Amino acid sequence: MRLKDRVAIVTGGGSGLGAGIAQRFAAEGAAVVCADINEANAEAVASGIAAGPTEAIAVGMDVTKYDDAVRLTAETVRQFGQVDIIVNSAGIANHMPFLEAKPEDFQRIMRINLEGTLYCAQQAAREMVKRGYGRVINIASIAGLRAGIGRTGYGTSKAAVIGLTRQMALELGPLGVTANAIGPGPVETPLTAVAHSDVTREAYLDLIPLKRYGEIEEMADAAAFLAGEQAGYVNGQILYVDGGYTAIGIARE
Repeated sequence: MRLKDRVAIVTGGGSGLGAGIAQRFAAEGAAVVCADINEANAEAVASGIAAGPTEAIAVGMDVTKYDDAVRLTAETVRQFGQVDIIVNSAGIANHMPFLEAKPEDFQRIMRINLEGTLYCAQQAAREMVKRGYGRVINIASIAGLRAGIGRTGYGTSKAAVIGLTRQMALELGPLGVTANAIGPGPVETPLTAVAHSDVTREAYLDLIPLKRYGEIEEMADAAAFLAGEQAGYVNGQILYVDGGYTAIGIARE
């Protein structure tokens, strides 16, 4: 078990990718704090984990509120005595063409996806550096590297997360804490099952060499690697788990 005796916070841990990562970390031996704005969802995931051999608690919180980020780390330390890992999975996506972007919509997505990552990572890292050890794992996206129709808010926020990850890596590395990000491609989730039209799905599959969407478990595998000892010399990297999407150019003769 790669994460035995480690304590991990997972924001957005009540559903989707965050829940999958929380469950995988528990399977690897970590005690897990499932943080989510939907506390009932977080409680359900934490209860499922706690029914097994590892501990888990739920914390209801809003990542855009600095005081909530402070409380999240404080509660983790109170319950488990330390913070070793944080995965910043809380985030939103919406369709926002450039010419139609509204200030309030753009600001909201930046607050959740970027500021929320900053606040939660900062508070957790302040505890990590006390012990000279830690892993910060942010959730970026292929949209942070390559533009897409309607991704003005989401893509921009994830590009900023990539920049923030590298800044963290520079400043936290000398203190014993690594910072990396996962850049998922399209993933099979209840959200994408509803949000991705047949046209969207066909457009993605036309550009992905593996010709399929990713699975939550595959993203969780990447997170488990970055959280473990084997990734001790991996710092400031964006691990794209995308079936080859970001690697290709022209794919038709």
